[in-house]
Amino acid sequence: MNIMDPQAATRARIADAAEALFRQIGYQKTAVADIAKACAMSPANVYRFFPSKSAINEAITHRLLDIVGSELEALATGEGSAAQRLRATARQFYLRDVELFFNEKRMHDMVGAAMTEHWGVIEGFLARVLAIWEGLLREGVAAGEFRALDPAKTAMTFKQCLMLWTHPILLADCLGRGRTCEELEAQQQAALDLLLAGIAK
Repeated sequence: MNIMDPQAATRARIADAAEALFRQIGYQKTAVADIAKACAMSPANVYRFFPSKSAINEAITHRLLDIVGSELEALATGEGSAAQRLRATARQFYLRDVELFFNEKRMHDMVGAAMTEHWGVIEGFLARVLAIWEGLLREGVAAGEFRALDPAKTAMTFKQCLMLWTHPILLADCLGRGRTCEELEAQQQAALDLLLAGIAK
């Protein structure tokens, strides 16, 4: 049985309390004192584990993105052709963005802050997605499913072409202009049809 280190357990408890408050009252309105109260400890004690509210945000963002990354990796190693699995990962990426950051609108400020203050966390996650897509593209080429291509460059092209459905700020703009999640998903599938047709052997 794995026993969590006491310090790690306390950090996780603080992050859990902070995430709950971010979802309830919003990132901007949550103070470290609120997080400390929810954990039945003093603000000074919270600062022993996190130097700032921004650092708590970073930990929560990393945790949320790690969950999404694990889901994408599971889809990438699942059943189906390389094209089917690539499509499935792109769709899941979009759906999780909508679920995590827009169905609960109070989380959007947290994401915006993370993109401004903790780009390294975001960049690390995007590198993970690119590695998943690169692997699927390489697999598709080896199986004769895709034409000869550079998997790394093509994965980056997929990322750029699918930016609208993966970038929280762009998604927020689209959803704020009255476009529905279903409309955007259909449009993403059309874009994937075009991309996958372009690399098919």
